[in-house]
Amino acid sequence: MGMVPTSYYQFIIDYAPYFYYIPGTGVDTEWGRGPAPAAHAIDFLYEAYYDSQFESKKTEIYNKIVSLADFLVSQQYVADPAKLAYGGFKSTETSTYYYSIDAIRAIPALLKAYDLTGTAGYLDAAKLAGGTFLYNMQHKPSELGQHDKYYGGFAQAATTADAWLPNMHIIDLYGLIGLKMLYDRTEEPEYKAMIDDALAFYREGFKDLYLYYKPPPSGDGKWHRIGLSENEIYDDDFSYALNALFCYEGWSETVEKVYNLINTIGPSVDYPAYNPAVCWAGYIDVAGRKPACEYYDAVTSGILWRVRADYDALSLEFSVKVIGLHQDEFMYWGPKFNDYSPMENKKATVTVSWLSLLFLKYNAVLTPFTRILRKQGERVTLYPVREARESVSYGEELIIEAIVSQARPDEIIIEPGYIVNDYITIHVFSAIRHHDKIERQGIAYEVGPVEDFRFQGKTMYRRAVCRRLIG
Repeated sequence: MGMVPTSYYQFIIDYAPYFYYIPGTGVDTEWGRGPAPAAHAIDFLYEAYYDSQFESKKTEIYNKIVSLADFLVSQQYVADPAKLAYGGFKSTETSTYYYSIDAIRAIPALLKAYDLTGTAGYLDAAKLAGGTFLYNMQHKPSELGQHDKYYGGFAQAATTADAWLPNMHIIDLYGLIGLKMLYDRTEEPEYKAMIDDALAFYREGFKDLYLYYKPPPSGDGKWHRIGLSENEIYDDDFSYALNALFCYEGWSETVEKVYNLINTIGPSVDYPAYNPAVCWAGYIDVAGRKPACEYYDAVTSGILWRVRADYDALSLEFSVKVIGLHQDEFMYWGPKFNDYSPMENKKATVTVSWLSLLFLKYNAVLTPFTRILRKQGERVTLYPVREARESVSYGEELIIEAIVSQARPDEIIIEPGYIVNDYITIHVFSAIRHHDKIERQGIAYEVGPVEDFRFQGKTMYRRAVCRRLIG
């Protein structure tokens, strides 16, 4: 298994359940504490408790899980069973809104805390969140006239004043994890029915890369994205949905389609440094097939670990390599494509928790090709392209392994000023891109168009012809 950076573990111990820590200042008091950082910190710590890396930290981890689970319970609304928010969790300590996604995150964390400690109150809180709050968020809007019919999606949020945010967001597919855990423990059919209804409703919009549905009578009865032309999506919403759907139904037609549609959106003229193998952009223009912002949403590397471990190990390997070299930069929620500097001076607990899980679960990839690569390959230096306008600039170096051969004449079109010996062919298990620079034995080459070689839906290696850089 992989090794979690000590700084990541200590960050979670020190700052969860705060959303953010501001270096030089302290915890971010504007956002304060909430169920999202508490729940995802528990997700990591529960796995860490049973891992040999943290054998000496078991007592500390146990106590921290108890503290976080107690915090979650303290944020659950239990004052009035007649209220729509009953059983939900405040999104922050000062909020009056109780979001479906916060209950969806809290349920697995509470069940893990119950498994570890045997505290019945955690199990009761999880059942109340699923069997009452989420059940009501799925059913009551149609009963109370907020929706014109029953859809199967979850209303986004409710308040203790019985107000609704009625739109249904695909991120709530993440609820499959907690509802399945509740069903496995109780065998109560209502949980299975909730899962089936949610899948039947969300799948259509999810497959077409929509973010949310606006039900009548307040909405137009259509699926929507964001942005001026409604062409953009939030990457983390789709990452959470993919994570849960993959856990529930494996590498299904839906999971494969959506993952590949997003993961094959590469760099653009505006953002040549973007590499989806590292993680996904915070906003993505799925119609124009390009990133719609200048930064990575660092958390997606962690959220997608399970999918990538089984079906996109090349991206997983590259992601771990890059983040491992830039551990501090990726603790911030939005490192920029160009140099990994942060969009905002805030380290994020949710991000660090997910990346800690990524490192904990990481295993070096072993395939027939990687075995050959380690025996017969050579070390070359990769410089990811950063800017490619009037002049070309490159990012920091990465050492990768490659099988290198002289390019054959039938593989290339020789350009003016070049000879056959100026071209090489490389085979790699790394997320190289067109226009990146490779340095081999002191000679620099530009990577040409990249080909993926796939078998049974998985990328086995990448191949490119590279041309020597002159001048």
